[in-house]
Amino acid sequence: MAQQPQGGDTRNLIIAVVLSMAVFVAWFVIFPPADKAKQEAKQQAAAEATVPTVTPQGDAAFQHQNREAALAQDGGRVVIDTPAVDGSIRLKGARFDDLNLKNYRTTIDPKSPEITLLEPVGVMNPLYGEFGWTAEPGATVALPNAETVWRQASGDVLSPGKPVGLEWDNGAGLTFRRTLSIDENYMLSIEDSVENKSGAAVKLFPYGAIVRGGVPFFHKIWVVHQGMVGVMNGTLHEKDYDEIVEEGARIDSQDTTGGWLGFTDHYFMASLIPDQAEPVTATFRAANQGTWERYQADFVYTTAREVAPGATTSVTHRLFAGAKVVSLVDKYAENGIQRFDMAVDWGWFFFLTKPIFLVMDWLFSLIGNFGVAILLLTVMLKALFFPLANKSYESMAKMKKIQPEMVALRERWKEDPAKQQQEMMALYRREKVNPVAGCLPLLLQIPVFFSLYKVLYVTIEMRHAPFFGWIQDLSAPDPTSVFNLFGLIPYALPTFLVLGAWPIINGLVMWVQMKMNPPAPDPVQQRLFGIMPWIFMFMLAAFPAGLVIYWAWNGLLSVTQQYVILRRTGAEVHLFDNLKKSWPARLFVRAKS
Repeated sequence: MAQQPQGGDTRNLIIAVVLSMAVFVAWFVIFPPADKAKQEAKQQAAAEATVPTVTPQGDAAFQHQNREAALAQDGGRVVIDTPAVDGSIRLKGARFDDLNLKNYRTTIDPKSPEITLLEPVGVMNPLYGEFGWTAEPGATVALPNAETVWRQASGDVLSPGKPVGLEWDNGAGLTFRRTLSIDENYMLSIEDSVENKSGAAVKLFPYGAIVRGGVPFFHKIWVVHQGMVGVMNGTLHEKDYDEIVEEGARIDSQDTTGGWLGFTDHYFMASLIPDQAEPVTATFRAANQGTWERYQADFVYTTAREVAPGATTSVTHRLFAGAKVVSLVDKYAENGIQRFDMAVDWGWFFFLTKPIFLVMDWLFSLIGNFGVAILLLTVMLKALFFPLANKSYESMAKMKKIQPEMVALRERWKEDPAKQQQEMMALYRREKVNPVAGCLPLLLQIPVFFSLYKVLYVTIEMRHAPFFGWIQDLSAPDPTSVFNLFGLIPYALPTFLVLGAWPIINGLVMWVQMKMNPPAPDPVQQRLFGIMPWIFMFMLAAFPAGLVIYWAWNGLLSVTQQYVILRRTGAEVHLFDNLKKSWPARLFVRAKS
C-alpha cells in the first residue's frame, strides 16, 4: 500500500475484506472444531445409558392429508385462544400439534394467513410436542401414549389465567393428571402428576419430546441457523438436519442440568424446557421412515420418580412455541431459563450485533420506523468514530498533497526497489503521513456491515418492517427493478434481473466516492476500480433493502466528510474534475457539440 496509494477507497475495501477473511481463518485455528472421535464416543455412551429412550408412538406411517382433515381426527380437542396464539391440543395423545401465531402473517399483506407453527400428524411436515412418563426397559406398567384419550377434567378454553386440567386412569391403580396453563405470549406450562393407588411402588421417568416429520421447506441462509438447537450446560448446541443424518449413530445426546432444546426456523421456534434444577439427558435424533426422515428433540429426567403406594409425584415442564422476539426471549432468560436469549442467532459478532439491534430498537420506539432508525444509527456510528475517521481522512489528504514527490521518487529509483521503499518511508516520516490510515474507516465499517446484515436477517422485529415508498420490508431485497422500469412494465423478472432503485443509488454513491480520488496511474487499475461500484451495485441487489440503505447513506456521509476535510487541509479535491472526465459528461459534451 505504501507503494501505490492512489487506489482510493476501493483498494482499501479489498484490503479490508482480505483482513476480515484472515480473522475468520485465525478464529478456526485458535478455536478448532470439537474432535469427532470424542463426539462419537459420547454419543455411543449416551445410546448405551440406562435412562429409557424417548420414542413417541403412533406416527410411523404419516399419511398426507389436508390440515382440516388431520385436525378432525377422533379424540376431541382443547381450544387455545390468547392475544398471541390460537389453536388446539389433541386429547388423543395430549399432543400440542395445532398452533397459529396471530401477530405474524405469511406475507406483508395483513389479510394473508397467520403463521402456522405446530402441525398435526397427517400434513406434509408435521411438528408437534408431547410430554409424559416412561419406565425402565422391561417394565409392564401401563402408561399414557399416542393412543390414550385424555379426559378434560377442568377448564374450557386454554387462555392466560384460565388453566385446563386433563386426566387419565390406567385401570391398574395409577391416575395421571395434567394441568395446562399459558401466558400472554408463547410459553405453555405442563404440570404432570401421578397418583399411585395400587399396592406396589412404581418407578417412572418424566420426558418431553418435539417431533418433526421431514425437513420443512426453507431458504438456506448462511447467517441463520435453521434446524435443531438447544442450550446444554450453558453452551449453545446446533445441529443441521443433514448433519445429524450424516452421522452414523443418528443421535447426539448430552447430560445437562438446566437448558432447553427443540427446533428453530428463521424467525420461529418450538422448544422444550425441563425443570431447570433437575438433571436430564437431552437428545437430538434422526430416524429413517422410508422416503423421509423423522427428527426428534427430547429430554428425559435422569433421576427416576419412585411413587410409593398411596403417594403422588409431580413435575413441571414448559413448551415455548412462537416468535423469537428479542425482548421476550431475554425476559425468559432473566426469569431462570438457562441462556434462552441464545434462541436468537446473534453470530460471532454478538458483542456488536446485539448492541446494534438494541440501539435500533430504542430508536424505533422513539420514531416508529426502523428505516429511519438505520439512518440515525449510521449518523451515531459516524459521530462515535469521527476522531479516528477524521485523522484517517486528514492522512489521506496529506498523501494526495505529496503525490508529485512520490511519483518523482518512483521514477528516480525505479531500478532499485529497496532504495525506492527506503526513500518513500523517509518521505512519510518527514511529512508525518501514515500510508495505511485510509484503511481504518473501512476496517471499522466491515464488522458493522456484517453485524447489521445479521440483525436484518435474524431478528423478527425487522421482518416486514416498512421504510417509505416502495420499501415495505427492510429484511427483503428492494422489490423494484430497472429492467421493468421499476414496475411500469407489468411482468415478473427472474431473480438475477432484479436491480432495484436503492442498489442503483448505492452504486452511484460508490461511484462518486471513487471520483473523490485521483485516477490510478496504471490503466488496468483504472478500469478495475472504475467497474467496482457497478459490481457492488449488482451484488447488493439481492441483499436486504435495509442494508443497502445503510451502505448508501454511510457512503454519502463519508463523501461529505472527506470533501470537508480535503478542503480544510488545502488538498486538491479531484471530484469535479473526475466527474467532468467521466463518460456521461463526455457524452453530454459531444451531444451538445
